[in-house]
Order: sequence, then C-alpha cells, then structure tokens
Amino acid sequence: MKRGKKYAEVAKLVDCNKKYSLTEALELLVKTSTTKFDATADVAIRLNVDPRKADQNLRGAVVLPNGTGKTRRVLVLTRGAKAKEAEEAGADYVGDSDYIQKINQGWFEFDVIVATPDMMGELGRLGRVLGPKGLMPNPKTGTVTMNVANAVKEIKNGKVEYRVDKVGNIHCPFGKVSFGAEKLAENLKAIYDLLIKARPATVKGNYVLNVSVATTMGPGIKLDADTILA
Repeated sequence: MKRGKKYAEVAKLVDCNKKYSLTEALELLVKTSTTKFDATADVAIRLNVDPRKADQNLRGAVVLPNGTGKTRRVLVLTRGAKAKEAEEAGADYVGDSDYIQKINQGWFEFDVIVATPDMMGELGRLGRVLGPKGLMPNPKTGTVTMNVANAVKEIKNGKVEYRVDKVGNIHCPFGKVSFGAEKLAENLKAIYDLLIKARPATVKGNYVLNVSVATTMGPGIKLDADTILA
C-alpha cells in the first residue's frame, strides 16, 4: 500500500521491533496522528482463543471512563411505558413496528439499536440486513433489555462493544487523539481489564498474544501488555 509523506515521516518515530510501555505507546500515538480531523484511537488485541468454541467466542461491552468522543444516535424499539423511559433517558428515536418497517425500507439514521425482548421477534426478520452492519441488538452487549433507560444512558456516556473475530482478534475504539495520553490510558485500561476478567477457563497458556494501538491513518504501535494494568 502506498503511503503519503506525512505517514512516512511519523512512521520513522515508531520502532516496529519494540514493545512500548502503556505511557510511551500512547504518547507516541498522539504524536503520530497525521489527520486534520480529531482521529480515533483504536486498539487491536490478539487473544489465544478459539471462537469456534462457545465459551471462547467473546463478546460484550464496556462503558469507557472518558467516553468515546463521539455522539451516538440511539434507536429504542419498545412499547408502552418503556417508550417514555427511553425518551426521558435521551434516546434519539423511540418506536416499535413503524421503525422496523422504516429500516426494512432502507432507513439507517442511527448508530445503535436498543430493544426490549418482546420486539425481537419482529426485529429478527431483519437479521440479514442488521447483522452484517453490526446493528442487531444482543443481550451480551446489553442492547436487548427491559432496562432501556440504563442502556441508553450507558451508550450516550461512552459504551463500546467488542467481539472476537474468527482468528481471535478484538478491535475496539477507545477515544479520540484530543483526549491526550492520560485519558486514553484510562479508557484502554477499562477495556483490557474487562477482557482479562472474561478469560475463558478453557484457555491454556498465554491468553493475550499481542496488543497494538493506532490512530485513524496512523502507524501501528506495539504495546507491552504487562504494563497496561501495572
């Protein structure tokens, strides 16, 4: 892949053979952002898991201490009193079958769907549309729930979802470059701590194989995993 001059310059700052400490890596992360906009910081974690095994197919969500730096539009699918709860909690859109029909017609002016269990029968018919986009609600991520108010508040306050891919990688955003190294470190620690606690009992040997961070269009920086929670 051909890279631009700005990328080539900042890439010189990164030693690709070195694993940096958490502090060093995130200070370098901020320095190597080349975009004019406020770039997103992403972490990639390679785990020693086999996603084909049910207990090792990790999926969940975590509320970042400092948020994501992004405003997320929340659609809540529910009926009755729960609709009012969702509205009061700050949901952007609240409804039931009418919104399901809109989605079926190609409407996607939202980032997250929260649904009460009674709506999943109807919503499930759109699995082939919502699934590939990562928009299908799931109990593991707290988006299928009767406590819609809490779900909306958590999403608005910086909740991010994670899911292991077919080769054992987890990719997750953990803030914006403008947060600075200290706040980014707090967010990354929250993600990493949750993953460590979610270690399946059936995993043998090393659980975390590699950790790297990067900004949008920035170079990857290897991180010494032992320093994250130190």
